[in-house]
Formats: sequence, C-alpha cells, structure tokens
Amino acid sequence: MTERIVRWSAINSGSWNPDGLARMADTLAQAVAHDFGEAPQRVDLPPLTRVLDTGETESVATGPALVLRRRPEAPRRVLLGIHYDTVFGPEHPFQAVREHDGKLHGPGVVDAKGGIAVMLEALRAFEASPFAERLGWTLFLNPDEEVGTLSSRPLLQELASEHDFGLVFEPALPDGSLIGARKGSGNFDVVMRGVSAHAGRDFEQGRNAVAALSTALATASGITDPARGLTVNVARVSGGGASNIVPDLAVGRLNVRMSDPADAPDAVHQLRQAVASAADRFGCTSALHGRVTSPPKPNGPGLESLIEQTLAATRDLTGQTLAVHATGGVCDGNKLAAAGLPTLDTMGPVGGDLHSDREWLDRSSLAPRAHVAAEVLARYAQGLFDPPQRTPVIADAPNE
Repeated sequence: MTERIVRWSAINSGSWNPDGLARMADTLAQAVAHDFGEAPQRVDLPPLTRVLDTGETESVATGPALVLRRRPEAPRRVLLGIHYDTVFGPEHPFQAVREHDGKLHGPGVVDAKGGIAVMLEALRAFEASPFAERLGWTLFLNPDEEVGTLSSRPLLQELASEHDFGLVFEPALPDGSLIGARKGSGNFDVVMRGVSAHAGRDFEQGRNAVAALSTALATASGITDPARGLTVNVARVSGGGASNIVPDLAVGRLNVRMSDPADAPDAVHQLRQAVASAADRFGCTSALHGRVTSPPKPNGPGLESLIEQTLAATRDLTGQTLAVHATGGVCDGNKLAAAGLPTLDTMGPVGGDLHSDREWLDRSSLAPRAHVAAEVLARYAQGLFDPPQRTPVIADAPNE
C-alpha cells in the first residue's frame, strides 16, 4: 500500500488538470485490473464548468469515473468508493512525496490516494475469504469530488439505488475517530457588472460593481446563524483596478454550509435576494452561479448501525475503541446518503492537515484500516447483521 500511495501521489491529479486526471485514471485502471483480473468500466463524464475572474464561464474536461461490479446478482450488495482528484493543481508548489517518522507527506497521500489503497487492499482480502461468493460489491473511483462532484453525481445516485449500504474511504480523523453526521455545502460565484467611468469627472455616470458586490457579500455574511449550524464564508473577491476608475466588474466566491436540510432552500433564496437587491441599489446587473451540491448528512438508524458494526470490528481486530464525531466537512458520503444509501464515509487511513502543504498519512494505520473494512464485508456476507435501514432521500435545494 505504501508503494502505491507514493507512486500515485507523485501523479498530479488536481480537479482542473485533465491530463493528470487521465494519467491517474489509467494508472488506477491498471491497479484494479491487476488486483481483480478485470478492467474497470470507464464512464465518460461531462466537462466541469467554472466561473473565471472575467465573469465568463469555462468548460474544462474531467477524467473518467472507474466502476467495477462483482457479483451484481448477489442478494446482498455493498458500494465502495473514493475520489482520485486532489485540491493540488500542477501549479501548486506542494508536489513532492516524502516519508518521515512513520508518516507520509505529500499531495493526496491521505485525501484520498491512501483511501484508494486501503479500499483495494480490503477488497483483495475479502475476495480471498471463504465468504466472498455470498456478497456482491461495486467499486467506484471518481475525478471531481474536490469541486463538488459536479459531473459524477448522477452516476453516484444511480449506484446508490443498487446497493444496501456504502463505504467511502475518506480519511479518518487524526486520532483515528470516525465521522458520523456531516453538514451540507454549496459553492457560489457572484458576478456583478456595472459601468466604468472616470471617478472624478463622471462619477455619477458610473455604476460601481465592486461596491455592489461588497454590499451583496456583506448581506450574505449576515445569513450566518451559528446556533442553527448555518454559515456563509466569503472566500475570494476580484475586480476593479485603478482608484480613479469606477469599476465595472467584480466577482465574489463564497461557500454556504448548513446542518439542517430544510435550511438549504431558504439560504439559497436569501443569497439570491442579497445579490439582486445590491445590484438594483447600485444600478448593476448580476448573476449567481452555483448550488448546494452536498445536502447535509444527518445521523439516522442506517448510519448508526453501520457505525456500530465498524466500531465492533475495530475493537475485535485491534482492541481500539474509536470515537465518532460530527463535522462541517463534506464528501461523497453526503451525496450517497441524500440518494437514500446509508453510508459510512471515513473508512480510509489516519491522517491530517488535509488541503494544505502539511498533509500527512500515518503508515501504521494502513493495514488495520484495510483489515477492518474487509471484516465488515465478511460479517455482512455471513449475515451477521441486517441491511441497514435506508435513509430518507433529500431533495436538492432549488436553484431559483
């Protein structure tokens, strides 16, 4: 597993790097074919769309999703998966992989190329067990989780309907704890267009896009209500130029998170009102791009039963008693749960400092985490626990 993680993390597979994603997909397809004697299906996905600082949109190719189905006719079926894109593009200085004091440091070592290695090793171990023929499973590897699973989400929704529960191999917390409930999340881009003018001679003829955007974002920040678990983070602003020119363009980026699925439609509505009102006040035009891509993932009977089984397997195999925490972070477990599939999504190795140039993975956690995942599969194949209760389907927050 270590050798694979080092080799895979040396391949830049940033979400917006189609060449790197293609290379990573080829490498992973070879690994899957090597481990299971069968090449995975390649599922071509539509391109990603992003808003540029010019206010225009751009389509960018993404990599394929990889899917392998084993014994789809089995009465019991489990979905396993994890993404292969990272937040580190080819221009990011964090590219090297190194090992120090039992830890791997590098881009994607734990989020989530370490998770891929653990997942494949767990499935290899399960396939070598006497219980393999009793269980069907499907693995997926997708290229766009770090940007909201914008292209592969329909595929995940389809897979969710075919299985009893899901295991996603996002990293465990730094102390080994699991994650239960997750907040929901949506990324939004605000494009404000005004009219440029000389700030001295013709100020009244101008329409200040930066002022309008600033007003909109300040109002949007006021949507935040920590008591409800609702937050709006203004992350980036671009626009304007020389101080003697009324700026005619400004672009803002923000993230909205919520604990309660019922808060998503209202938050989006308030955000739209904030943008439209500010545009009207300053005589500008506006566009709001984005959506809630990850509905909240609350605790429920299905998730709780999966957690119970995983905690029991961990105690029996390692003697550890793990804690379970809620988090504001999101992943593909949110999408699968929203589609009705009970999903435990921290089956990967132990690590920390995700999305930073300090990212690390604890090598000593690799084998135990793979062992636990294989044990959960074996226990389910033997009928030692019932199919978890399916989760309620969460409807998308409306775009309008």
